[in-house]
Amino acid sequence: MAIELPLTITGLGALSALGTNVASHHQAVMARHVPFQLLGKLLGNDSPHAMRPAAWIENRALLTHRKWSPATMAALHVAREAISDAGWTADDLRDAALVVGSSRGNAAGWLGPWPGRRPFRLMAASNTIHSEAASAISIEFHIMGPNHVLASGCSAGLDAIGIAMMLVRCGAAPRALAVAVDLPLVPLLLDSYASSGILADHGVTDPYRAGTAGFVPAEGAAAMAIDTASGNHPRLLHYGCNADACDPVGIPQDGGRTPELFQQITDPVLRPVAVCPHATGTAVQAVADPAALARAFPDVRPSLHLLKPFTGHTIGASGLLESVMLASFLRDGRLPPNLPGLYAPPGCEVPGHVLAATGPVGKLSHAMGGHNALLVLAPA
Repeated sequence: MAIELPLTITGLGALSALGTNVASHHQAVMARHVPFQLLGKLLGNDSPHAMRPAAWIENRALLTHRKWSPATMAALHVAREAISDAGWTADDLRDAALVVGSSRGNAAGWLGPWPGRRPFRLMAASNTIHSEAASAISIEFHIMGPNHVLASGCSAGLDAIGIAMMLVRCGAAPRALAVAVDLPLVPLLLDSYASSGILADHGVTDPYRAGTAGFVPAEGAAAMAIDTASGNHPRLLHYGCNADACDPVGIPQDGGRTPELFQQITDPVLRPVAVCPHATGTAVQAVADPAALARAFPDVRPSLHLLKPFTGHTIGASGLLESVMLASFLRDGRLPPNLPGLYAPPGCEVPGHVLAATGPVGKLSHAMGGHNALLVLAPA
């Protein structure tokens, strides 16, 4: 097996209902702020989803542009933040790799109307394809290295980091920018989630408590600048993915092949002591996650740090957004607190206070169709 040299996280960007930058997300978690509101406030009280909770980006002007689609505008916002945070110059950007992940691409503003937006005909085709966000970032920041777009469902954001890591490690690019975005609060998409019975009907997200039956849909975008630079930066140690090959929608209740992602890490120095699970709040996830953790950690379970109770489920952006939030805490050698009172699966701890980061942290994502992904981060 090849030795996986650590990479550094030099820049971060975040956009969601928690705020427009990484600092606001960090502060919201520390303040235990939950931004969920009823969808009627966004979609109107005549919407069939008006009484369901959701989380959205409050400043709609950030997402509204005549040329670029709403999702592309969110992607550009977080890319700009991460690039600035990393201090990358024009020379740094020229040969960088760019990887963008999204589950539903440009559905917002294409499959559904976007109030206040009047796109012009020249962009009609561009606005309908998943790759527009990557093209826009490349154009706006003159990034001309390897360029990839992923649409691997709810794992897309984590996969974007993983592919970016691979490109740097194999020498295809000296550095990489990973971006993820999803704006799922579109009637057509909400209809499909609701018909599948996976939307929450209340705004309290406690993913492992008995009776949990759905997720709170949310808008989000995130970006991460990945480099080989030395310095006091959080590190990326490992990425892995596999497939359960089981079901087009559900995931195996015993955790499927997720435990194997941890078992593939043979170096004890890389083994996570804390995990941020996918933890959407659906009934199947409430069973599958604890089962997977019990098989992956038969002796001592890692502490669990659940971030969707703060953000809602940002679909394809979730893995990267939650990784960015973890990295913002790891910069200070800490782990984020959970909301108070969350149920802890048997053998696990869900601490309601900030912990010192004493070792690697695992971030899990799962996508419909059985695609599992694991990222391992560490403090500087």
